[in-house]
Amino acid sequence: MLDFIYACINLDPIAIIKTGSYLGIALIIFSESGLLIGIFFPGDSLLFAAGLLSAAGFLSFGPLVVVVVVAAIVGDSVGYWFGANVGVNFFKRKDSLFFKQEYLKRTERFFQTYGGRAVILARFVPIVRTLAPVLAGIGTMTYKRFLSYNILGGFLWGVGMVSLGFSLGSIIPNSERYILPISLVIIVLSFLPILFNVLHGKRAV
Repeated sequence: MLDFIYACINLDPIAIIKTGSYLGIALIIFSESGLLIGIFFPGDSLLFAAGLLSAAGFLSFGPLVVVVVVAAIVGDSVGYWFGANVGVNFFKRKDSLFFKQEYLKRTERFFQTYGGRAVILARFVPIVRTLAPVLAGIGTMTYKRFLSYNILGGFLWGVGMVSLGFSLGSIIPNSERYILPISLVIIVLSFLPILFNVLHGKRAV
């Protein structure tokens, strides 16, 4: 248990998987999707690393995908509930370690650009994927409509990222050795939409 906590503090996807296995993966994905404290968790690189380790035989692909998709959907549903019940008052608070008003503004711009599809697309954008279900709960989107986007987004993201890692792991021998540089590339690519959104917002001012 202590090893898993230490791995989470260090944001080490391989260590998180090896010490926490399926339950650890589920907790991280749920926290990143439904709890604001999970806003900095490495969801994309974690799923990619899980796919790599699945190809190496450490995890079974089928159960892994089921765990990820279910955790993502349940997490987003909790985020929606949080937004619908306490979100408005919570977001009036000042900036803190886990939340900054700028994060909220970026997510609002994301919703303004993509509408309901933002729930799906947000899955692939760090920080935004944590705040998107909360904003959906605060807004006028019904839970029934949100759930349809949530299920589709959770499925596409979970299956897509795990399959990407599994495919690469099946092609490249000992691919888990390269998880650090690959994770860095994934993190950079996943933050590009945020960078574009920020730059676009500055030009519009």
